[in-house]
Amino acid sequence: MKRSCCILMVGWIFFTAASGQTIPGEFYEPWKDATKALVLDPFGGNGLDWNELTKEPRVAGIIHKASEPMWDERLRRRVLKLDPKYIIRRAEAKRRGYKWGSYHLGRPGYPVAQADFYLSEAQPADDEVMALDLEDTTDKRFMNLVEAQIFIERIREKTGRYPLLYMTDKVRKAILEKYGTDRDSVFAKTPLWYARYCQDIRGVFPAPTPFWDSYTLWQFASEINCPSVRASEVKNCPPTQNANVPYHLRCPAPITVWT
Repeated sequence: MKRSCCILMVGWIFFTAASGQTIPGEFYEPWKDATKALVLDPFGGNGLDWNELTKEPRVAGIIHKASEPMWDERLRRRVLKLDPKYIIRRAEAKRRGYKWGSYHLGRPGYPVAQADFYLSEAQPADDEVMALDLEDTTDKRFMNLVEAQIFIERIREKTGRYPLLYMTDKVRKAILEKYGTDRDSVFAKTPLWYARYCQDIRGVFPAPTPFWDSYTLWQFASEINCPSVRASEVKNCPPTQNANVPYHLRCPAPITVWT
């Protein structure tokens, strides 16, 4: 997710088509509904042109990377660090009237310390989105499910709220396989930030599980499905033809839909 910033669509959308023609819906190309808001989720490595953003009035907010354990070559270990653009972009976003949120990219080890560092550095207000980016629970470079559970519980303990949980479909399946019958699991209480670069997710939702019968955020675009960048590498999900989303927002800005 964090190779470039992504666009998230804001708002569940559901329509029926009496004619049988496929039209935008909650699980099919909701970004084509011009009434729905968009959210960007950049990190410090992304460019962010504030003046260009004003050309897309549907952009309602930004969920920015706040923190991550990063490798320190001098110390030869990972060190918790604040994203270098977080503070200045938060101030500018609020000055311009955008909603603001933050996320932490989970890495292996010391999940309580990661949660505490995220809260102390991101300083999320009561009305701001918090999120944990859970990239791949089978990859040792990233936080596993046990560590993610501890991180989430710590956030809940310190703030009284559950963070959103960013995940791919691979991670979603892993969580459901291990915890899917446990209604008391913390994962059952975390809103779903779903990363799936498809036009159609009707084969996934609505889902009859105690966890997520739908998404809260659907990240549907990034550099992976830009027409001019790596589109030929997308095997299972076709490149999204976001005619209603300006190119300067889709590439390389990751985009999402919000409920």
